[in-house]
Amino acid sequence: MSFFYSLGIKVSFFIEKTFKNSKLFVLIFKIMLSVEKSFLNSYFKNIYPSNDFISFLRRSKILNNHLFHPFCFLIIFSIFLMISTIDLSFELKFTLFLAFISFIGGVLFLPMCFFKGKNQNQFIKIDYNDFYSIGFVCILSGVLSFFICTITMGGLPIFNPSLRYKLIPIFTMPISLLIPGVGLVASSYLQRFKDNKLTFSQVRFRFLVLSFIASFFLFALGYRTHLCAVMLMMLIMGYYGRIISIWEVIIVLIVGFFFLSGFGYLRAIEENSANNLGLFESLRSRVNFTMNVLNLIDSVSGNFGITHGKLILSAIPGSSGLSTRMIIGKLIAWRGTVSITPTIIGPMLLDFGRLGVVLGMCLIGFILGLGYKIMRISKDFSYIFVYSLLLTYAIICIETGLMEINVLCYFLLGFLLYMANIIYNKKIKVGECSDG
Repeated sequence: MSFFYSLGIKVSFFIEKTFKNSKLFVLIFKIMLSVEKSFLNSYFKNIYPSNDFISFLRRSKILNNHLFHPFCFLIIFSIFLMISTIDLSFELKFTLFLAFISFIGGVLFLPMCFFKGKNQNQFIKIDYNDFYSIGFVCILSGVLSFFICTITMGGLPIFNPSLRYKLIPIFTMPISLLIPGVGLVASSYLQRFKDNKLTFSQVRFRFLVLSFIASFFLFALGYRTHLCAVMLMMLIMGYYGRIISIWEVIIVLIVGFFFLSGFGYLRAIEENSANNLGLFESLRSRVNFTMNVLNLIDSVSGNFGITHGKLILSAIPGSSGLSTRMIIGKLIAWRGTVSITPTIIGPMLLDFGRLGVVLGMCLIGFILGLGYKIMRISKDFSYIFVYSLLLTYAIICIETGLMEINVLCYFLLGFLLYMANIIYNKKIKVGECSDG
């Protein structure tokens, strides 16, 4: 594992160094530094409310420290279910009950077995320069992919929604690297801020710029889910990095919700799928469709599933002629050419039934619960990033389902990192016993 990590770092450093030596980057860097300097000395910065604005919010321990606890996943999932007006079958209600209980068990009880009385010096340390280089290459790959997609489509989907159907998966996959890319670079800025190499205003400005860069390219391609991922991930990172105040988080969440809902509504109107519905009726209609799909999936899956792992394997590029969501559409006798959103437990049900839901939700809860515990104890920039990325995609997958290969890889890598920390701590404990 360390060999592949070292190799990846060397390649990333080489690409970063090569690009940074180019005249184009020197020009871009000078412009950005000039903009940053102008912003930091601007009148707007002086009149912008301080962190003490609406100070009573900081008196709440939950709002001040645990706003993005793993349990927020359950709260959002519950809200999603309450929006729906679909009558759920008794069997599905029982499945959802198992899912919630399993997730709670994974978050609360399993992490209690690890890192008892540990301090922040007993976690694996990652050089922030490594994160910066990897993030830089991810952003560069995403930007290059954007221009390739634009050329192959002959335009931008934001101006012509029908062009989205001309997107070629092999070209669009690297675009999603913009999300972890900006997160990796932002996390390196958090460490520099902690080391007093960046001021509070500088790190906030750079977070804003990174969010804007990623959002611009994703918005231009009409990606609503990816756009939501960038906003939520950067918000969680800023919150736990103590560079974004509680009132800013709340306002961004409210504004972001209405913006993304409006964005989806306008796209539905352009594609003639809104059926003269209002904004919230359109949102409810989307949720109802997803819950109808989940009802059908639950009715055919039983306790042990019907695909037995084949569905999750179909997420691997080239393993199937259809995407995972299209396969689900065929399984429930829907149109096989339509992409289906089955909720996060839908694929678990189809593959392994209710047993799969129990194990899958418990595992997701364990990963998030352990990640949250490590992040809170270590307060390290790298673990803030990893937890923010995983929680972001867990929330997004509430509707879309955990089926994309890149998202599955993020959870796998996060799980391996957390397991490596457990092994690392056990070695320290053995070493201390030997020395004693």
